[in-house]
Amino acid sequence: MNQSRLTPDEWRETARLVSLDEADFPAGRHAFHREELMNFIDQDTRSAASATTPTPAPTAPARRRGFMRPLIVIPAAACSLAVIAAGVVTLTGSSSGNESLVAGPALTAQVGAGTAQGVPQLLNQISLAAAKKPAPTVRAGQYIYIESQVGTTYEKTVDDKTTVVSDGIHRRQTWRSTDGAKGWLIDPAVFPPGGGTIDHINEKGEIEPARLGGPSYDYLATLTTDPDTLLAKIYKETKGQGNSPDQQAFTTIGDLLNESMPPADLNVALFRTATKIPGVVLVKDAVDAAGRHGVAVARLDETSGARTEWIFDAKSYTYLGERTIQVRPHGGDSGKIKPGTILYTSAITARQAVDEMKQVPSSAA
Repeated sequence: MNQSRLTPDEWRETARLVSLDEADFPAGRHAFHREELMNFIDQDTRSAASATTPTPAPTAPARRRGFMRPLIVIPAAACSLAVIAAGVVTLTGSSSGNESLVAGPALTAQVGAGTAQGVPQLLNQISLAAAKKPAPTVRAGQYIYIESQVGTTYEKTVDDKTTVVSDGIHRRQTWRSTDGAKGWLIDPAVFPPGGGTIDHINEKGEIEPARLGGPSYDYLATLTTDPDTLLAKIYKETKGQGNSPDQQAFTTIGDLLNESMPPADLNVALFRTATKIPGVVLVKDAVDAAGRHGVAVARLDETSGARTEWIFDAKSYTYLGERTIQVRPHGGDSGKIKPGTILYTSAITARQAVDEMKQVPSSAA
């Protein structure tokens, strides 16, 4: 069965048959959020279920082929649906939740050279700088608020004509309770204005167990800070995912850095753990979604030809954001993805604990 062509109803049927652990997420498609995909599907299904009359099918439906990114934040009840991320995803209809964003030109940048020299020293400097930063104060019952600028380049097909476009750089806001049960997302590429829920509660009303691929702050606080033990856990829990164990381990750590708030000791440990992953390189100049230049710790996916970069301020070593850029010819599904195409980019602009869902810190307002 070609799961890239399933309807939303068929996706839900597939969800009963395949678990998240069995899903393979090619890193070459990982610039588009898995969380966002799941919310696209949920939005389509809710809209269809609530309609009193059938909605006429568009005469020339647009098909959006996203580059799938295995992220840590998808609604737990929809986790098993992520198996479709292994193929080309086709979304049709007019209620996908991203009408407020108009497809624009592909995001591109010059590909910087990567070198293995100096990587351990850079990661050591980053970990030392992280260790000196004040530990965040997080209390039970609070929410982790993360605000960022993000953008994605993807293939869009209309009337069998495929073009490479982007959703443009836009604001993204997430709130997640420390226990992982409740969450809210505001992102015009995912929901209509106002956002939508990203709760991690199953059909029985139970909180889904947290894990590396879907962590809560409370869960992160329980993880080991020993780099060797932590890396072994990452390899074990992500076995079979991605294009290689090493690439998936790098992706997993990057996801924790990008859209969670690891406790201070774990944050330091993640950088030390990254030094043990083969193939990690240093890129002297990389640019995040906000246009900030920095130095990057990166790794090339040999299968897809895309390189994921963690970008840090070159002086303070503060984490700025992440970028996935096509480095080698691969082409994607249409053959139109060229080197220099930015598949995914982010820039973290605020990250702290707040007392209420949808509360925005004064520093980010």
